[in-house]
Parts: sequence; C-alpha cells; structure tokens
Amino acid sequence: MLSLVVAIARNGVIGREGDLPWRMRDDLKWFKEITTGKPIIMGRTTWDSLGRPLPGRLNIVISRGRPDLPEGVLLANSLDEAILLAGAAEEICVIGGAAIYALALPRAERLYVTQIEADIDGDTMFELPSRDEWTVKQIRRIDASDRNDYPAVIEQWDREAEAEHDAAIHD
Repeated sequence: MLSLVVAIARNGVIGREGDLPWRMRDDLKWFKEITTGKPIIMGRTTWDSLGRPLPGRLNIVISRGRPDLPEGVLLANSLDEAILLAGAAEEICVIGGAAIYALALPRAERLYVTQIEADIDGDTMFELPSRDEWTVKQIRRIDASDRNDYPAVIEQWDREAEAEHDAAIHD
C-alpha cells in the first residue's frame, strides 16, 4: 500500500525555504510512530531538509541528479523505481515534498494528514484531494502548547474501494 504522510496548513502551505514553517513536536512523534519500520520515499529537497537518514526506516530519495547520499540511503530516478526499491513492504510512506506528493497521490491508498488550523506563510504548497473518494477518520487532536505552535487535527484518509477501482482503470 502506498501512503502519503503530510502536514498541511489551512491555506495549503507545507513548507517554507526547504523546511517546515512550524514546530509541531506531537505531530513529529506521530510521524515517527507511523513511519518507523517502513520504507519512506522523499524528494531531494525533503532529503536536504532532513540532513540525515531517518533511523529505523529504509530511506529512498527520488532525484534526477546524483546527490551525495550516505550508505544505506537508496537513490531512485522515478516514483516507480522508488516503489520497486521498497520491495514487498506492506506499506510504503511518501513523505514529501510537493512534487513527489503530486506524483504519488493518484496511486495512494491512504493519506495521513495533519491539518494545521492556521494560515501560514510559505513557498511550498499542496492541495489535498476532494474528500469524496476517501473515508476520513480523525485520529487525534493536537492543542497549541509549548510543544506545538498551532492546534491541529490528525486524520487518516482511506481511498474508497470504488475510487481505487476507477483509478486502476484509468492508469
């Protein structure tokens, strides 16, 4: 199963100057919970913002260039190649950025969405799909605190079976 993991502001912002434009420690804890033990796919800019491999996960970077990657981090030239490199994992998590999300969204069966309840300045945007094709359930609420800059809601979106079938027909 291909899943997207995204934190997004009310106005669609997901990044600013190659980084996250907020501090949300409880969301980072959630991110670690759902991605540990799974392959993660990211673009080069997301890789650059991390600065190191995330432990306990197979890190796969999609790039047309040849970034200097440490041992154990895999390089793919396309989303298809990244998925092949992930092997037979039960769930593969796409963690950004915007261009990689756009490539993966039509094939995603699940979205883990942190909806940040604020309009935030940024230069990287993402548009969530219509909820019509998804079953959405709230996982937890995050309150603004010394750990979190803004209130947020964490949701799990599962693509409805009919929508999956339609997507497969159109591929």
